[in-house]
Amino acid sequence: MEKQILNSTLHEIWPMIAIFLVVIVAMRLTYLKVNHEKFVFYKEFINLFFIVYAMLLFQLLTDTELNNSSGINIIPFTEILRYKVGSHAFMMNVIGNILIFLPFGYFVSSYVKANKVSHILFISVITSFTVELVQHYIGRSFDIDDILLNVIGSICGFFLYIALNAIVKHLPRFFRSTLFYNLICIVLAILFVIYFTNIIGLGWFA
Repeated sequence: MEKQILNSTLHEIWPMIAIFLVVIVAMRLTYLKVNHEKFVFYKEFINLFFIVYAMLLFQLLTDTELNNSSGINIIPFTEILRYKVGSHAFMMNVIGNILIFLPFGYFVSSYVKANKVSHILFISVITSFTVELVQHYIGRSFDIDDILLNVIGSICGFFLYIALNAIVKHLPRFFRSTLFYNLICIVLAILFVIYFTNIIGLGWFA
């Protein structure tokens, strides 16, 4: 079910993603050339990946067709406690709301070089609050529990960022090199292109 939602969302907004990526890549390459800055593939790839993630997140959170509730809930844990732990509804509405913001917490922590939870807390609260407020005005619900879960997801992303940085510092030099990061991102880029083209019906396995 979750995979079907992701695939459907990606298929729906792929024209916007394709146009944005081409424009951003062209602008970025021109910027690097004009300002005589070095091109580092893995850094550029991570930035583009965040843009795609942000577009998918926006679509998922504002798509009224995915709406299954409406109204306002300002009492914490009211909705969370409605779901039986381990049930499909619990996985979708509780675990799902945490996981969907985990990459957000990681990317933002990486961008601001966060080293304290407070560095990510404000950004995640204001972002999630804005999302819930917008959802309310487009026919979806405003739910304080969603904000709590999204913030938890962002904080998990922060701790993932801290943990990976700590691990990387103890790895052999090659595994901390630009070459190694570039190789990993090239493989990920190829896999993403194959997945993306298959979703929109242009791939080898479509």
